[in-house]
Amino acid sequence: MITPEKFFKILKSNDITFYTGVPDSLLKDFCSYVSDNSTIGNHIINSNEGASIALASGYYLATGKPALVYMQNSGIGNAINPLLSLADPEVYSVPLMLMIGWRGEPGKEDEPQHRKQGRVLLKILEAMEIPFAVIHDSTDNIKKVVEDACKVIKKKNSTFALVISQGTFTKYKPKNPDSKKYSMSREDALRVILDNLTDNEIVVSTTGKISREVYEYREKNNQSHRNDFLTVGSMGHCSQIAMAISMNHRDREVYVLDGDGSVIMHMGSLAILGVNAPVNFKHIVINNGSHDSVGGQPTVGFKINLTSIAKSCGYITSLSAENEIQTRKKFVKIKNSKGPSFFEIKVHKGARDNLGRPTTTPIENKKELMTHLLKS
Repeated sequence: MITPEKFFKILKSNDITFYTGVPDSLLKDFCSYVSDNSTIGNHIINSNEGASIALASGYYLATGKPALVYMQNSGIGNAINPLLSLADPEVYSVPLMLMIGWRGEPGKEDEPQHRKQGRVLLKILEAMEIPFAVIHDSTDNIKKVVEDACKVIKKKNSTFALVISQGTFTKYKPKNPDSKKYSMSREDALRVILDNLTDNEIVVSTTGKISREVYEYREKNNQSHRNDFLTVGSMGHCSQIAMAISMNHRDREVYVLDGDGSVIMHMGSLAILGVNAPVNFKHIVINNGSHDSVGGQPTVGFKINLTSIAKSCGYITSLSAENEIQTRKKFVKIKNSKGPSFFEIKVHKGARDNLGRPTTTPIENKKELMTHLLKS
């Protein structure tokens, strides 16, 4: 294993001092160290991976120095276009260092949404003609691996990927952990919402801990899962899934249970939803100001006005709540409103240590929902 501090110093000694990307659970300790030790303006947690490639390219144009872009391998899809049509040696030839957390690595147990991604990751890099090196907890001479990678990107003005296996970094404790600014937890907010829905509403929940908590709450209360679609992957896209369901089942209220990181990742969807979503579309965003499922790194969720953005995008009703009393009162207004409606609930980050995962497969979830929808 390698300490985040040592890895940071190796990169710095090779003139890589600017960092951007989307957090990943396998890289959380390194990213936390970067947050605590980068100079102001030299670490930007971005909205999505493609934007990170563009930001790193702009940094090179401005400074002549390469940047490091970190991501989970699931984010490669967002990054492919700017990697091939912006940074590629045959276009603008921008030197870039990628750091990719290898979820679903073959031979290591992981969730369904990561297994395919993990299996094809190296083939995707090969198809894009991006050289790479795999780093794991027993890699010999990591310093040389990184130095050789830096030589490649500087000599060829190209991209190189460091693929990071699970357990590569030692633990790092952030210097300034966030305080609990808001009284409610995410599960508190979900309880209020789910307790006030009937068996007629459809729920589409976003990737990460929200879907896990929805599943466990249903199990705890012996409720059916047939009304729920748990979007275990495809971060940022649950609202578009829900809009299609709402457009084709206008007799059912459709509720999206979204997160701030998810909304911010593909914020352009808000404009499409606000203009096109029907009156039965209700968009609930549980905002904890963090990427809670991959380590709790901050988003800009508490620094922007999501309700004003939603209103400007065409949502008819747009409300926000900061505690349980407000949540209960305003959710009644959302339920009785004509959509598209937007409801932000501000909560503190964090989850139960014993939070489980769905015991059914994504395909089983899909079949149960579709059977219910197509019969109704």
